[in-house]
Parts: sequence; structure tokens; C-alpha cells
Amino acid sequence: MATIYEVSRRAGVSLATVSRVMNNTARVSDATRQKVLSAVAELNYRPNSIAQSLASKRSNSIGIILPELHGPFFGTLVSGIEQVLRSAGKHTIVTVGHSDEDKEKDGIEFLISRKCDAMVLHVDAVSDEYLETLSKGPVPVVIANRQVSGIAANCIALDNRKGGEIATRCLLERGHREIAYIAGPAWKTDAKERYAGHRAALQAFDISINELLVFEGDFQESSGSAGMDHLLGLGRPFTAVVCANDSMAAGAMRTARERGLDVPGDISIIGFDNVNFSHYLFPGLSTIDYPTHDIGGMAGRWVLRHVYGNDRLEIRNLFEPTLVLRESVRQNAG
Repeated sequence: MATIYEVSRRAGVSLATVSRVMNNTARVSDATRQKVLSAVAELNYRPNSIAQSLASKRSNSIGIILPELHGPFFGTLVSGIEQVLRSAGKHTIVTVGHSDEDKEKDGIEFLISRKCDAMVLHVDAVSDEYLETLSKGPVPVVIANRQVSGIAANCIALDNRKGGEIATRCLLERGHREIAYIAGPAWKTDAKERYAGHRAALQAFDISINELLVFEGDFQESSGSAGMDHLLGLGRPFTAVVCANDSMAAGAMRTARERGLDVPGDISIIGFDNVNFSHYLFPGLSTIDYPTHDIGGMAGRWVLRHVYGNDRLEIRNLFEPTLVLRESVRQNAG
């Protein structure tokens, strides 16, 4: 097996230059870089990752913890993180916390034990205080999709409250006044913020919220179906439904059709997230765009800047939601 010394001799450069090229740790001219890479290819050289870690005190691996692995949202988030980190020669280790405090803490301890250089955390159950304490430890952390006031500079998130307000305002501006709401789990921060935005939009139009027209789901499609069944069973009129994510909106649309109702003729429906299936639904689902891939990429950039010293990267901590208007919402004639 070829060694770094042989690569150095073949390329006619120093060991330090070979190291800089392989680790991408400093500027090297294109001509020199090409000589080193040609020598690496000719000799079929493979760096010893263990030796590299010992020498640099870096594992070049970043831990990621997610609530779940299923569903389009989390796959898109991880893709954004991994794409940015892989382009810089870093690798990821992924584990799952299942929105359970003990499992989230266990996952975090696992990632620390794997000598990760940093952690990207999408966690629901652990407290803000726990995250603030964790951020003071030896492993840098960036929090995805959650705002923790004490460590705001470590957070990459969407303005969920504003997104909830935009969704409901979309319906209000189209003449809807009897608006039902299928919420996410009340204990989750993003669900609470989206519901707060919904209430704020109604208040801006001097409309009192009808608590009977609010159903608490769990962000899964089945709870959207259950929510629509519940709302229709109340016997109270409503012309539109705001759903706190697209999966629940898809379930609500299906149940409405099964009950003989037309979307949007009888009921307008709007979701939240703009996941990749939302424009394939029939009718196309109006929703709030959640730039999940970009937020994941920004979390990766945060790691490259704060852990690996790439100061040229600009960091954006808060993303703005935008309305994506499709066919599932219409003007209310009455």
C-alpha cells in the first residue's frame, strides 16, 4: 500500500503540501493540487483516517440527530446537511431521538462517544436549558428547526409563527371567515408557533377563534384524516381548513373527498412545509414553503465556519416562510 511519503516524492512536493491537499485545510495552487492528486491516483493512495484523526484531533465526522427517519421532511433536511459537509470532505453519523427526552439524550451521548467534531440537533423533547448547557461543552452544537433564545447564534430555524399567520391570512383575504384548524402536537414548539400565527391572523381580522373548530393532530397523515372526520361530525359550518403540515393536509383532503365534498369547491385546504408530494396531490395543495434543504445546508455551513474555520461562509439563522398558492384554495363566494 502506498504511503504519503511516496505521494510526496512522486508529486515532487513536501509532506505538508500533500497533507494540505488531502485535508483541504489551506490554499494550494491549482497546479500543485493537480500534481498531488495525479500522484494519489497513480499510486492508488488511501489516507489512514485513524492516523489523520490522531494528528489533527478531528474525526471529520458530524453527528446528526432527528426525530424520525421516515417522511419527506427529514430526508430533505439530512440531504441539505450532508451535501454541504460532503463537499468539504466531511462525513455524517445519523441517529434518531423519536421526540422522547431520554432517547434524545441517549442519541446525543452516542454521538459524543463517536468523537464527532460537531452535532446538528433536531430535537423536540429536551429542554432549552439542557441545550444551553450542552452548547457550553466540548462538542459544538447547532440546533436545526428550533429557536433557543439563550443560544440564538447556534440555531438555524424558520419563522413558524409568521408562516402560520401567512397560511390563515391567505384564506381570510379570499373571503373565508369560518376557518377550522388541524394542529400539530401542542407540546411541540413548531406546532405551538404555527397555531399562534393562526390566532394572530384571525385577531387581525377581528375574528374570534372557535375552539370547537380546532383539532389536535400529530403531524401524521392519519391524524389529518381523523381531524377532518371530527370537524365534519360537529355539524358546524366551515369553509376552509388550515393544517399545520402537508401530511395532515393530505389526509384531510382524502377524507373530505371520501365524504363526498369537493376541494376546493366545498372546502378550501392549506398545508405547511411544501414537501415534494404537495404539488402532486389533486388538487395541488396550497401550502407554506419550508426551505428544509436550505436550512439543512445552512446548518452544515455553520459547522464548517465554527468548527473547521471557514470564516468566509455567511450564516443565516432565521428563514422567512412564503406562500405557495395552488388549486386547493379558492375565493369564498359566500
